[in-house]
Amino acid sequence: MRELNAILTIAYRDFTKFLRDKPRIVISFIFPFIFIGVLGASLDANLSREVGYSFLVFTFSGVLAQTLFQSTASGIISLIEDRENDFSQEIFVSPISRYSIVLGKILGESLVAFAQVVGVFVFGFVIGIPLSLTQILTFLPIGLIVCLFGGAFGIMILGNLSNQRSANQLFPFIIFPQFFLSGVFSPISNLPWYLFLLSRISPMTYAVDMVRGFYYLGTPEYSKVVLMSPFWNLAVIGILFLIFLIVGTFMFVRNERNK
Repeated sequence: MRELNAILTIAYRDFTKFLRDKPRIVISFIFPFIFIGVLGASLDANLSREVGYSFLVFTFSGVLAQTLFQSTASGIISLIEDRENDFSQEIFVSPISRYSIVLGKILGESLVAFAQVVGVFVFGFVIGIPLSLTQILTFLPIGLIVCLFGGAFGIMILGNLSNQRSANQLFPFIIFPQFFLSGVFSPISNLPWYLFLLSRISPMTYAVDMVRGFYYLGTPEYSKVVLMSPFWNLAVIGILFLIFLIVGTFMFVRNERNK
């Protein structure tokens, strides 16, 4: 019971921090709007007729997955900042398991990611993105899976870092190329062999393609925009999630015990 209370407390703390951080809220909403409204609309105006589907909708579905994955992953990385902050050191000296700290952090950052996605959905309605009730309800469990996957990826990165400076330098280098390798903004069905290989080892690829697969399921555009079966993506995500979570948590706990 103590560990469960610790998990819920850490999750509540992270979500409360997000709600109190007004600049972070503004920034977290601005970037998806720019990606969808500016980049998606420009591609839609110039290329949609040629490819046979709306690039605005294509970008919208990609940004949904990217926002969930990136937000949760970057939130997990902030554990390094918490560890170096005098106030947050109380978490690390308290008599709770390091595994509970990790689970609480994943849960809290998942809530933060969903809060950001609410704004993306509202913007989608405003600009006329077709969204049915079935698509929204289907997105809830799929979005949670993407959050957990992003959290596990963040833990994997966290386990190899020792300070906040390293995190600030390494994390953008790892996450930003995945925006393009995973097909968030543009199709990646035809790539040179080296980019094809990089796209398939990019974790975000499977998150984006799974969200897009369930979004377009049963539509005429499905075969044009989806790379792999959503259930294949789900299986790959499940395997990678376990690997990232087990290895990353082990390394994080080991590093904490060595301090």
